[in-house]
Amino acid sequence: MTAATHSSLFPQAPESADAVLEGLDPEQREVATALHGPVCVLAGAGTGKTRAITHRIAYGVRAGILQPSSVLAVTFTNRAAGEMRGRLRQLGAQGVQARTFHSAALRQLQFFWPKAIGGSLPRLVDRKIQLVADAAAACRVRLDRGELRDVTAEIEWSKVTQTVPADYAPAVAKAGRESPRDPAEIAQIYSVYEDLKRDRAVIDFEDVLLLTVAVLQDRHDIADQVRAQYQHFVVDEYQDVSPLQQRLLELWLGDRDSLCVVGDASQTIYSFTGATPDHLLDFRTRHPGATVVKLVRDYRSTPQVVHLANGLLAQARGRAADHRLELVSQRPAGPEPVHTEYTDEPAEAEGAARRIRELVDSGVPAAEIAVLFRTNAQSETYEQALADAGVPYQLRGAERFFDRPEVRKAGVALRAAARFGGNDALLDDTVDLPSQVRAVLSGEGWTTTPPAGSGAVRERWESLAALVNLAQDVAAARPAAALADFVAELDERANAQHAPTVQGVTLASLHSAKGLEWDAVFLVGVAEGMMPITYAKTDEQIEEERRLLYVGVTRARERLYVSWSLSRTPGGRPNRRPSRFLDGLRPGSTGTVGRGGGAGTGGVERGFSGGPGHVAPRRTQRTPARCRVCGRTLTDAGEMKLMRCDGCPSDMDEGLYERLREWRADQARLSGQPAFCVFTDRTLMAIAESAPDDDRELARIPGVGMRKLNRYGADVLAICAGQEPGGDPAGD
Repeated sequence: MTAATHSSLFPQAPESADAVLEGLDPEQREVATALHGPVCVLAGAGTGKTRAITHRIAYGVRAGILQPSSVLAVTFTNRAAGEMRGRLRQLGAQGVQARTFHSAALRQLQFFWPKAIGGSLPRLVDRKIQLVADAAAACRVRLDRGELRDVTAEIEWSKVTQTVPADYAPAVAKAGRESPRDPAEIAQIYSVYEDLKRDRAVIDFEDVLLLTVAVLQDRHDIADQVRAQYQHFVVDEYQDVSPLQQRLLELWLGDRDSLCVVGDASQTIYSFTGATPDHLLDFRTRHPGATVVKLVRDYRSTPQVVHLANGLLAQARGRAADHRLELVSQRPAGPEPVHTEYTDEPAEAEGAARRIRELVDSGVPAAEIAVLFRTNAQSETYEQALADAGVPYQLRGAERFFDRPEVRKAGVALRAAARFGGNDALLDDTVDLPSQVRAVLSGEGWTTTPPAGSGAVRERWESLAALVNLAQDVAAARPAAALADFVAELDERANAQHAPTVQGVTLASLHSAKGLEWDAVFLVGVAEGMMPITYAKTDEQIEEERRLLYVGVTRARERLYVSWSLSRTPGGRPNRRPSRFLDGLRPGSTGTVGRGGGAGTGGVERGFSGGPGHVAPRRTQRTPARCRVCGRTLTDAGEMKLMRCDGCPSDMDEGLYERLREWRADQARLSGQPAFCVFTDRTLMAIAESAPDDDRELARIPGVGMRKLNRYGADVLAICAGQEPGGDPAGD
């Protein structure tokens, strides 16, 4: 998983401005040297956009064109802002402000509030959900926990789209937004919520932007002061700006045009929060003289992963799709994406955990593997499956790392040891920084081996293990580092929300995976009803779901596994089907793949023929076995038994398969041998899929053979015909 590397681990900064440009590709260099006027960078996934814009800022600073204190770079997460600051330090461009919209606005609001309003800024509430609950109670509306979250989200959407309570109902209708409750009811709760904030003298997260906008609009002297401070702006992830953030940006700019925006309309996945790609797509209309640079060289993913990603967008519709970027992989060929169908969700989780276990055993670090799903509710099944397989994992999108109680306690213990370590018997036998950290954290619950199972105990251990691993990294970069240096490192990371990498498989929703990448990615639950999600009804909502899957695919560097299940529970009705987004892309499926127009350079091949340098499977001299669904040459023994690829859809009769399994268990018991000696699972699946009518058809199934045909053939054919098998098996 990518993350900012801390300044203490940085290499030496480039010696000159020209040296900053070294290693950039032609398009990235164009971005870095376009320092005047408006600039729009359309950057596809994995094309090095952060590299391009940080080198742009650093080149301008090092060349004396930009004053560091006059540059404001804004993005959407503390992690991204921390990464940007780290890269700028690495490039020798200290003093540049890199912040989120909210962080930049809050600093300005705190500074100017006494002058603009008088007194001190009202207290900022971290979580508004209790206030919303109080407002609902005052309106005599009962909300369960889920409804409370939904209503809170509606209030947040209203505020970032600058919708007041009285206009909520018509605004929802105009936006085609599905309100979780009666719009008039939500408008009433929203209105009371605002009254409660005023009564309690508090503000919320969205108020920070609203109040900053109000101050800059009403007080021209303050607006002029801000504009005198910041004269050059860079906005990352510009496709995600809300109308409120766009208004704030316009007030910061004034009548100037020294603005560089970076984004990709195909990665717009937060419209439910008020984000819209329209500002990115309309940039050239608002700024006719803008320099526009397209980054399409993908340095992250293999040609095979890029092929699938391009195929997804080739089927898209709508305005964002018309401006799509067709990626061109710059990496050597890798394995084909694997598509797998499972009978039920637990089987899908177990299958993913088994493959992950194999990857870890083969040397792939667990931290370089991710399981991505559409909803957080899917997480629990995978947590249990990974725990059963003995694979460490971490949950992303949960509580922030440095806010976890065990991390806070560990910080206190490490700080105390750094100050009074000479009197601590725990440190008597320690010889270096890692051993000191291990000794201190052993008193907080860290052990050399992880606890069994999943849950809170395992999560606490993973947090402490991340600190142990970070100590090893710091010691490797700075052998003379002491415990006090490590504590200082933790403090700086906490301020930047730059969490250390936990040595475990990442479990995350697709939304929270944005901006990250891993060597191997498992996209699970890719079935109708989940992808697209059931409540996605309109064309715009369906297309956002497609973009969400595109974001998931482009998180993978080398290996990509896509899976779905036919039913939710074991024995359930197998009435699910793979996501429509995979039609024409997964082996054996049909669909229109590719269309003209847009920013793409042509259609997409059906199936996965690979990319430049792809090596076709080696053939044997005999006639090759081919998948009866997609026609691909089969080389895996298990696939050859089924006469289809693992990823191709199964037409197996579930009831027949279960009857065959029960019969096999009886035969194994009677003969006193393991069940697989009668028939393997694969052979039973092949029989259940083909349902042979006679000896000849049964004999053609790999794994049957004449011996087993003579011994079990009559019983198997009877079961396939819906009859009861007769008699005991004949002797050998």
